[in-house]
Amino acid sequence: MFDIGVNLTSSRFDQDRDAVLLRAREAGVNGMLLTGTSVAESEAALALALRYPSCWSTAGVHPHDASRWSDEGEQRLRQLAAHPQVVAIGECGLDYNRNYSTPQAQKRAFSAQLALAAELSMPVFLHCREAHSHFIKLLDPWLDKLPGAVLHCFTGTSEEARACLERGLFLGITGWVCDERRGLGLRALLPTIPAQRLMLETDAPWLLARDIKPKPVSRRNEPAFLAHILTQVAGWRGEDKAWLEQTIDENVRRLFGVVF
Repeated sequence: MFDIGVNLTSSRFDQDRDAVLLRAREAGVNGMLLTGTSVAESEAALALALRYPSCWSTAGVHPHDASRWSDEGEQRLRQLAAHPQVVAIGECGLDYNRNYSTPQAQKRAFSAQLALAAELSMPVFLHCREAHSHFIKLLDPWLDKLPGAVLHCFTGTSEEARACLERGLFLGITGWVCDERRGLGLRALLPTIPAQRLMLETDAPWLLARDIKPKPVSRRNEPAFLAHILTQVAGWRGEDKAWLEQTIDENVRRLFGVVF
């Protein structure tokens, strides 16, 4: 298994990061993509990817931090992206749910990162929340210039999923799909996602699957719990778990060019 979304730089892992990685390996997670959400976090993610085997990282600025976008920051991201362990630009996109940065600032940072990814011929690790129409409008002009893209932590509608799939995007599914309150719509559209366009992630330490048992006392999500998400998703899709795992692993290799 490969977890495409791990926020391993989070302070919630500071006390036992080595143990978290060991538990993940023991659970069958043999590769991870560590998420960069700001320039500083992207630098920290790369440092961790270099420290732990079979880990890679992204370099980008999350829409929440888009107001801090600068030419200097872009240059630092370009330098990070030159490292072989950095395999995607992002996490980048739009988030109108909280608007920690203004929509205008988010659009500017998103467009700049799409341009950077196109310049460097790198895939993009995308974020979109309650901003689908603007997201697609900004993304469309770059799609033929990018080697690929994954929309991480997809929680949208069937129409939004269809629009992304028609454009060749991969969709990242998290433990959100295990939530009987908010995830039923996503669960219903799971069978409509071609296996060759599906990826799985924990988004640890966030989005702990609500149906996991026993629940960790800390309520913290970990990459080791990817096995639970895989089991549930395979069941809801009516597919053999081992076959789906192998297919998703090939998707990861195809998009990010990693060997694990």
